[in-house]
Amino acid sequence: MKTIANRHVLRAEPYVPGKPIDEVKRELGLKQVIKLASNESPFAPSPKVLKAIAAEAKNLNRYPDGQCFLLRQELAKRLKVAPEQIIFGNGSDEVIVMAIRAFIEPGNEVVIAKPSFLIYEIAAKLAGAKVKAVPLRNAFYDLDSMKRVVTEKTKMIFIGNPDNPAGTYVTQSEILDFLSNLRRDIVIFFDEAYFEYVLDKDYPDTLKLLSDYKNIIVARTFSKLYGLAGLRIGYGIADKEVVEILNRVREPFNVNSLAQAAALACLKDQAYYQRIAKFSLKEKKNIYAALGKMDVLYRESATNFILVEVKKNSSEVAREMLKRGVIVRDMAPWGMRYFIRMTIGTGKENKRFLQVLKEVL
Repeated sequence: MKTIANRHVLRAEPYVPGKPIDEVKRELGLKQVIKLASNESPFAPSPKVLKAIAAEAKNLNRYPDGQCFLLRQELAKRLKVAPEQIIFGNGSDEVIVMAIRAFIEPGNEVVIAKPSFLIYEIAAKLAGAKVKAVPLRNAFYDLDSMKRVVTEKTKMIFIGNPDNPAGTYVTQSEILDFLSNLRRDIVIFFDEAYFEYVLDKDYPDTLKLLSDYKNIIVARTFSKLYGLAGLRIGYGIADKEVVEILNRVREPFNVNSLAQAAALACLKDQAYYQRIAKFSLKEKKNIYAALGKMDVLYRESATNFILVEVKKNSSEVAREMLKRGVIVRDMAPWGMRYFIRMTIGTGKENKRFLQVLKEVL
């Protein structure tokens, strides 16, 4: 069947997610497993969100609101943008895919950093684009080099801000310098899945750039801080005309009704999620200190995850930790053979991670 398959599909490597807890329990016969591999929140959604989900469940015999009207109105008010500037997706992954489908044709070039979120490259290749991957410089985006590889065929540039897996971010001044003298017919896609964790004052407010740059798309998600990874809901913010174009390739009823109700409740319960963000920051500092005492190197992160340098084959380290019931992300697929990535979990989970890491190393 490969002879009749789309050739772009055959040249793309499928995305391989972290293993779910139940699968690891079945495979290894373990009773206790913690997952620190997928940058999820270690906490359940707030009680108010769970109540909203339960209330909406009685309507599951009906299709969801295809336009996410109530959620769109509330989010627009909070972001101070027009409702017509927002598009929702089945996770922010779908917003990425919609942008590729809407703006990329075979033969176009897409510029990304390397390593970065794997979906950028996968989606671009599926569309028949040529991907130009620019290495990070000391774990940070090398925007000057990314700008230098731009050609007349370049149609889109992805900037993960903060970046996954490095955990670093691009500043306001760096973004403004990057955008200067860059063609306005290139779509600049900012993936801000982890923006809620960034406290630094020089982190850019990309939404304020939308009035001057009609070619910018900003994607965010409810999967990380808000803990709705299992419901899959993200969103994009852009110029009204860009959103209208994205809606042409959006699947009908792409965001389920439970996800819409949960996301709306999240927006109205900010105090709960601010506490989670503060907890994550506190635990991150504790993990830094513990790794330092173990003489284990790590990359400081602006997110809810940490890159840890294990100084040995990362696949072996991840496999040994898995046998002990701790799921972490092996960074070998990103070309980082001596790194693992761990998500900041609960206090108990973080202590278990440190204990097992010490055993394995």
